[in-house]
Amino acid sequence: MSSKIPRFLAGRLAALVLTLGAGGGAYLAADQAAIEQGLADQYVQAVAADPDTRQGVKVAMVLGHFYESSGKHIGTPYIDKLGKGAPLTVCNGITGAGVIAGKWYSPGECYQLEKGRYLQSERAAQRLLAYWPSYDAFVQGTFIDFLHNKGEANFSTSTMRRKANAGDLVGACLENPRWNKGTVKGVSTVLPGLQGRGDSNDEICRVWRMGTP
Repeated sequence: MSSKIPRFLAGRLAALVLTLGAGGGAYLAADQAAIEQGLADQYVQAVAADPDTRQGVKVAMVLGHFYESSGKHIGTPYIDKLGKGAPLTVCNGITGAGVIAGKWYSPGECYQLEKGRYLQSERAAQRLLAYWPSYDAFVQGTFIDFLHNKGEANFSTSTMRRKANAGDLVGACLENPRWNKGTVKGVSTVLPGLQGRGDSNDEICRVWRMGTP
């Protein structure tokens, strides 16, 4: 069965693993060219080098970097016409406090703006998931990405959380593809970007592991 993880994202995750020092110990669905492309990415290097964040948060930030901006640096706030309420958005999908119209955000400023949001999602995951300490960093990263993207309220009442807390991690991972809809002109619609995010996170959650031969 072919992987549903985009090659570009797989390379960046592979780069993160190698930069963290896990070497060949992780499951890497990426060829050498993709890995080298990821290694050259400054954002991944910045995430990996930060000593104040745990590996699960780092995985989530690399996921968000791909899903929200396709790995590009977006330094000027824009109106997200697909987002609920058409919010002012910058960097990798960041809205709300700290996003100022007309201000240009450097990669470093984007990273600091994003980091606080991801740490908040990590704290929510630690509180809401009974088996959190036992999860691999890739598993933690997909949960943090879900909370960051869909919000704590949605996660708290989700079947994903219920299955995870019942000890059914595989079942929880398989819930990811179901979160594929957004509101377009007042109508709930399957969005290709959300479908791709769900399919990819499902596979990462179930299959990828740090330190597994």
